Amino acid sequence: MTFPEWTKPGIYGAMIGAVAVSIIGFSWGGWMTSGGANKMAKMMAVKEVTQAMVPVCLQMSAADPQRVSKLATIQEAKGYNRRNAVMETGWATLPGSEAPNRDLAEACIDGLELDAS
Repeated sequence: MTFPEWTKPGIYGAMIGAVAVSIIGFSWGGWMTSGGANKMAKMMAVKEVTQAMVPVCLQMSAADPQRVSKLATIQEAKGYNRRNAVMETGWATLPGSEAPNRDLAEACIDGLELDAS
């Protein structure tokens, strides 16, 4: 069986084109694998849950009888120590969990508006 002369270059061109489209699509085109999409979805879900729990953190801080002294301690702390101070107050502990949540502590600091007062 004989093939036309243009068959071999045509097949090579199609293969090279497929590789080029794949490289361009994944690097610049915004394509991603299912693993990458799952990772992105999990990160977004954690972020949204954290943002949804900020009012709970603020409510716990408002109901705390030692609020003034704890806020003073948090305000004295700088950098990541401020996050640790919020975690030590117990305000960043999600309902049903035993340990405080770091992301919630960071978001709670923003909600407390410590630098504005």
